[in-house]
Amino acid sequence: MQLHQVKPIHKQKSKKRVGRGGKRGTYSGKGVKGQKSRAGRKMRPELRDYIKKIPKKRGYRFKSINQKPEVVNLRDLEKFFNDGDLVNPEVLLKRGLVSRIKGKVPQVKILGAGELKKKLKIENCLMSESAKKAIK
Repeated sequence: MQLHQVKPIHKQKSKKRVGRGGKRGTYSGKGVKGQKSRAGRKMRPELRDYIKKIPKKRGYRFKSINQKPEVVNLRDLEKFFNDGDLVNPEVLLKRGLVSRIKGKVPQVKILGAGELKKKLKIENCLMSESAKKAIK
């Protein structure tokens, strides 16, 4: 007897055709009957409902490109500077009144909160209207 002459003892059973797709047996993990088990089902996806709920107004998640200036009040200038001193962003940075923004010296805006009785020289700073009046 040779290898090509060997025959199986049992007849070959034809394979049972189960639900296509996946390795989950007859129903392929879809359960029995109903819209969810059918091919080409048209159900609204849950993710779409979440997307619909997100606010879509102008300005949502809007971030300005321009940097906002660092704010210094008149009371701070009165406290940290002497009569006749020069006030500019570099000096304010050294005195610790403002901090660097992304490693750069920031733009500075002086606001009119508090009183200023000293005479100061101010350079390269933005000013509010009330601060201008108080300084002049």
